[in-house]
Amino acid sequence: MDIPQIDRAKARALLLSGEAVFVDIRDEISHSEGHIVPSLRLDEATLAPFIENTRKDQPIVVYCYHGMSSQLATQFLLEQGFERVYSLIGGYTDWESDTPS
Repeated sequence: MDIPQIDRAKARALLLSGEAVFVDIRDEISHSEGHIVPSLRLDEATLAPFIENTRKDQPIVVYCYHGMSSQLATQFLLEQGFERVYSLIGGYTDWESDTPS
């Protein structure tokens, strides 16, 4: 299965549209030190409610540190029936490197 990925520019367009949910799978400390706003931190405690309460057709952008672990999370969410899930290429590191000051 090819994992759907999204580049920074397309992800920013989705963020600005307000259409997508951004999901941070990094650890709590990393998330608290900086994250894409708005985004949800997804972990074992928040996963079940997220799956239950999120529309299956809503775009979801998953990110981690560098865009590797997010591919596994993207695949998992697709297997749960979500239709439009994307792994952010380059992860938060790449996103942050392009953030205007």
